Amino acid sequence: LNGEETNGVGERTQPVFNPATGEQTGELRLADAADLETAVANARKAAETWGDISLAKRTAVLFKFRELVAAHVDDLAALVTAEHGKVLSDAKGEIGRGLEVIEFACGIPQLLKGAYSDQASTGIDVFSYRQPVGVVAGITPFNFPVMVPLWMAPVAIATGNTFILKPSERDPSASMLLARLWAEAGLPEGVFQVLHGGKETVDGLLRHPDVDAVSFVGSTPIAKYVHETATAHGKRVQALGGAKNHAIILPDADLDNAADHLSAAAFGSAGERCMAISVAVAVGDVADALVGKVAERAEAVKVAEGTDPGAEMGPVITAASKERMKNIVTSAAEAGADLIVDGREFTVPGKEDGFWFGPTVIDNVATDMDAYTEEIFGPVLGVVRVETVEEAIELINSNPYGNGTAIFTSSGSNARKFHRGVHVGMIGVNVPIPVPVAYHSFGGWKSSLFGDKHIYGEEGVSFYTRGKVVTQRWPEPTHASGATYNFPSN
Repeated sequence: LNGEETNGVGERTQPVFNPATGEQTGELRLADAADLETAVANARKAAETWGDISLAKRTAVLFKFRELVAAHVDDLAALVTAEHGKVLSDAKGEIGRGLEVIEFACGIPQLLKGAYSDQASTGIDVFSYRQPVGVVAGITPFNFPVMVPLWMAPVAIATGNTFILKPSERDPSASMLLARLWAEAGLPEGVFQVLHGGKETVDGLLRHPDVDAVSFVGSTPIAKYVHETATAHGKRVQALGGAKNHAIILPDADLDNAADHLSAAAFGSAGERCMAISVAVAVGDVADALVGKVAERAEAVKVAEGTDPGAEMGPVITAASKERMKNIVTSAAEAGADLIVDGREFTVPGKEDGFWFGPTVIDNVATDMDAYTEEIFGPVLGVVRVETVEEAIELINSNPYGNGTAIFTSSGSNARKFHRGVHVGMIGVNVPIPVPVAYHSFGGWKSSLFGDKHIYGEEGVSFYTRGKVVTQRWPEPTHASGATYNFPSN
């Protein structure tokens, strides 16, 4: 808070675990109402001056912050692996994607250029520009404790706002290092703060009259709640929700290539990402061969503690998550699906108390099964069989989510039919996890997004700013009395 680490005044705490061992590694002190008031007051005060700081000085801070994050990739990744469980290479990968957004935000002088119309009417010029909204709250999930905050804060801060980060309580340490790096980069006190807490803290930010905008990434039920609550309290909101991402595989696809990418997209980061592929839609007679190839790869994934140099997948985040996944897979098997690769009882020798769940492949999944309708958020790939590409597109469009999707094919016409026809925000053609680069924007359709602005990119700049249009006349002193009751048009 205000550039300094503090215990705050809250007395409630919550344990932090290493998912690979199941051991408690820390105790997180949670904010109370007084801590929230302090953070918001700091941010409001800082907003009075930060938005007036020159673009040159803002970008100098951003360039320095980018250098510091790049220099601390190993430190950030170690914190992520220790508290989230993902393997180090994956942790470094998320930091790399966050760096891309910082680099995008370094171009804010170009992004904030307005428009000017000379002589719109006789002696009248019109110009437009954008100003910061004020105080922004960012509420971020456990699965990307560095990347998602970096999707928000650099763009919000570059556009002149102050930012309060409420990270997940499950892996809080990386956000504290980010705060120290912002301070070291020269960011003034109060512009970036970290406020740990649970639902009470979230509700406080959603309702506080001095918070102007809220960015959220998490599950769909909470995204909907965040949007409804914050909007009802007069705030601008972008709330990114959950997903059920399908990849369709056509008979003309390179099946080895498709199986490689499906495995990586389903089991990477233990499936705990909103862009993971959780449904493979096998079209026509490709299904048997595809399932066999994916099963081979699932069984070959090296699951181990994230610090293991050869690890490809780590544990899931909590024991409760593991149990929920187990119940969903069991329910599918009991309902008639074929359990091709079963990860329910997987464990790592010597770390039996860790939250382990092995790669799992379920064939012949029906659309009324929990394995299809629920966002499992784990290393589980369900296979649905259809006869045509049109049927596959209809399947995707009938799903309530619309975050990401992909097609594997060698047919340009089918790929075009697919990306034009699906009701999904982010689409990959022979690319399984189509997360847009930083100068495009990230976001889905339907129940995967609440609000009208996607995150980062130019839509992010638009979200964190408000537009002004100025119509001005500078009459000559001898003609200063040319007022009229009619709107001048020529």
